[in-house]
Amino acid sequence: MLAGFKVVSSASQFDSEILDPEAEHVVCFMVTSLKEKEPYLLDMSSYLDSLSNGTPMSLHNLKLSEENLNQDGNCRRVRFGYASNKGNRTIMMIGATGAGKTTLINGMINYILGVEWTDNFRFVLIDEQTQKSQAESQTSAVTAYEINHMEGFGVPYSLTIVDTPGFGDTRGIKHDQRITGLIRDFFSQPGGIDHIDAICFVTQASLARLTHTQRYVFDSILSIFGKDIADNIVMLVTFADGQSPPVLEAIKASQIPCSVNGNGEPTYFKFNNSALFVDNSRPKGANKNEFESDDFDHMFWKMGSYSLGQFFKSLPSFSPKSLVLTQEVLKERQELEVAIEGLQPQINAGLTKIDEIKKIKYALEQHKAEMEANKDFEYEIDVTNPVQELNTSGMYLTNCQNCNFTCHDSCIYANDKDKDKCSAMDKKGYCKVCPGNCVWNVHFNQKYKWTYVTTKEKRTYNELKQRFEEAHGEVMTTKNIFEQLEIEFSVVQEIVFELIQKSHHCLEKLKVIALRPNPLSAPDYIDLMIESEKRECKPGFQDRIQSLMEVRQKAEIVSKMSSGDLLPEEWAQYGSRYSSRKVKGKGVFGTVKDWLCSAFKGPLGDMKQYGYPSML
Repeated sequence: MLAGFKVVSSASQFDSEILDPEAEHVVCFMVTSLKEKEPYLLDMSSYLDSLSNGTPMSLHNLKLSEENLNQDGNCRRVRFGYASNKGNRTIMMIGATGAGKTTLINGMINYILGVEWTDNFRFVLIDEQTQKSQAESQTSAVTAYEINHMEGFGVPYSLTIVDTPGFGDTRGIKHDQRITGLIRDFFSQPGGIDHIDAICFVTQASLARLTHTQRYVFDSILSIFGKDIADNIVMLVTFADGQSPPVLEAIKASQIPCSVNGNGEPTYFKFNNSALFVDNSRPKGANKNEFESDDFDHMFWKMGSYSLGQFFKSLPSFSPKSLVLTQEVLKERQELEVAIEGLQPQINAGLTKIDEIKKIKYALEQHKAEMEANKDFEYEIDVTNPVQELNTSGMYLTNCQNCNFTCHDSCIYANDKDKDKCSAMDKKGYCKVCPGNCVWNVHFNQKYKWTYVTTKEKRTYNELKQRFEEAHGEVMTTKNIFEQLEIEFSVVQEIVFELIQKSHHCLEKLKVIALRPNPLSAPDYIDLMIESEKRECKPGFQDRIQSLMEVRQKAEIVSKMSSGDLLPEEWAQYGSRYSSRKVKGKGVFGTVKDWLCSAFKGPLGDMKQYGYPSML
């Protein structure tokens, strides 16, 4: 195997032929006690220094192999070294943008590889400047770095570091939601991570209290994991000094679930990575006072080395946690997001319908005389119409061809043959989101998504009268028409409420299994919808807000029912409304059913999904 290769033996130092920069390959076999003053280590240090073209501190990239775990390349595995029979520990690094997570990971690598403060070289796993690893893994991806154990490692096991993008940057909440989705996709990849030893929450030491944004970052991350992983969450505190980090009080005050020590304090490790890549050389003849900062840098280096030693020593004491429950949380959250996205246009269409009925009633009140005389007249209403909008998000879509409806706007499946696996589909292959609940194979990934705009249209009294007469098979008097409008108003309002309740049920499920659930009640959820309408100010928003306020009153009653706080008179009011709808609404179900699906130009759906009997 080595035929034709020159073999050089050196008892105490590198031979000049080994150090020859013209040599294409150099393979060194050494026997050493790894003591600090070993001559070969001094020669190795000088050799590495010479490779840096005279720069006192040289940085060296590790040789890595990389593979994509999914089609988009935003879930990756990067390997250093070869498979080892040593046990493996898995940690996940999570934190806000700017918390110092990337530098801390590089610090871990240097500790594991035995780099000392006095060495004039450092190893780099993730480039701090370009925010890429050597495998070109962008920080917009979730990457598992597998550090396979070798002799001489600073830890007695292999280590997998799962690096995640930073939360809470200037790209806002949509970007944070995308990160949650990336973590979800990473966990769901075949052959991916199935257990975890520690969730490492990287946070700055100086945070004396958490702002609303920081609380959101914590809650977003914690909502990913199941309750059984709380004892595996540790705090890695960056930009620390010799004092107790103020952020600990903020963590305790916010009741962040995490591992605690014997005193009930959050388990934490302090770091100040400012010294990791600092130039520790001192020119000959330099005045010591000019380099007083060396003492501080050395102090920070020792603090980091000590904390990493304590962290890696404690890691085997954590009981590894299966990610099955976490995957359940992520799956439920994905279904929740898909449901809310899909239900929103249906809710808006319902609110528009409520407003339409109000305006019809008002127009009829103004023209009672014409109605009694059987004369025709015009009135104006708002209607919902579907519009194709070019998809510029870079995400795959799941569009229903039957309903003209976008059921999932961030699907991970580009191939239409895989749409049965989309989060919008149930176990039988039927869509849980589109109004028609259509089968999966009429759903496609297309270049556009369906959005809905509200436009004004002119209608006539004769058209309205004819619609009711055809639905009921009899001539309708003025009184009959007003009665049917009241019934239709009540039923559509109930449909909107049922759609909102459906979203709320998903939130309730998260409350059971998630570490930090979304605590919104149905009224709270409606309040968020109202605030969203106020911010966006889309055409017709004032009417939709008014309708949401009315629906909120009903939500308040149901919320009180579930908590046992409903007053007797409220029980009577709710029971009266409910029984009235069931008795009087019998003849209108088909009409409302037609409206619900025709609002999206689709086939007739099944009202059973909203708790009503099918009438067609």
